Amino acid sequence: MTDPLHPPSVARAVFGNRLELAQRYAVLLADVGVSRGLIGPREADRLWERHLLNSAVIGELIPPAASVLDVGSGAGLPGVPLALARPDLSVTLMEPMARRVAFLVEVVADLELDNVTVLRGRAEDAAVRRSLGRNDVVTARAVTGLHRLAGWCLPLLAPAGALLAIKGESAQLELDAARAALHAAGAVRADVQACGIGLLTVPTTVIRVIAGSTFHRASP
Repeated sequence: MTDPLHPPSVARAVFGNRLELAQRYAVLLADVGVSRGLIGPREADRLWERHLLNSAVIGELIPPAASVLDVGSGAGLPGVPLALARPDLSVTLMEPMARRVAFLVEVVADLELDNVTVLRGRAEDAAVRRSLGRNDVVTARAVTGLHRLAGWCLPLLAPAGALLAIKGESAQLELDAARAALHAAGAVRADVQACGIGLLTVPTTVIRVIAGSTFHRASP
């Protein structure tokens, strides 16, 4: 069992002088996050390795001072850990469900995250896509399959921007099956990356999709 207030020693290397804020976020997840049904009760015992650190290390793939849109942010994963570990980033947490949005607003206020904005909306909503403009990076964790993410998220990227989709062991198989959909959506390159090597017991697997300069917008 992991105590939210006592993270593994590697957390200092990931969060630096913002580790205390990461601890506060872990406590919020373990308390309010569970009571409101934002994470399962069993997840409270593995918050650091499975959620906070797993999310934060994908910052290895994000350039300095980038704008990041976290699609389907849920309880704030991976957007909040990213914003904590990388205060140079400008992060927007986009979530459609009101109760999750309310939690995210509370987290941002409690942690005083001035580099984070919360937005209620869906990536597949054409009107929302038009209002968001283009981002350097779009992140997604446990949202939907890659073939669908491509149509939703690539239009939200600046040219040469990256979609970073956190996936599991079958990431390469999912990528191979989605290559036609990625090409149709305007991707120019896609690969599987491992983040947190040497830090995490199980590195985070990420499918990285690079957008081209033109896009084929999916139908609303």
